[in-house]
Amino acid sequence: METTANLRGVRLSAQKGRLIADLVRGKAIDSALNILTFSPQKGAGIVKKVLLSAVANAEHNDGADIDELKVKTIYVEKGAVLKRFTARAKGRGNRISKPTCHIYVTVGN
Repeated sequence: METTANLRGVRLSAQKGRLIADLVRGKAIDSALNILTFSPQKGAGIVKKVLLSAVANAEHNDGADIDELKVKTIYVEKGAVLKRFTARAKGRGNRISKPTCHIYVTVGN
């Protein structure tokens, strides 16, 4: 039995999100939450929130036992890029890219 949770359009680059996802892939839920709680990266808090949502979905929708759940799959995909401009010298402008990503988490036994 597998249960999923998705978060789309997060203001985090996919590259940084994948580093966090690699830390918890395949781990038990309590171990994964412990790792994410004490990781200093911004993405750790976001991934933790999605993981808690997947656990809540498994408990409420499927009646799963939380103690037996593991992170089956977790992946981060690139989302839309917000393009902004900032003023530079001599009337020029520079582009600022603000990347987003989509986070997909699947938990199961």
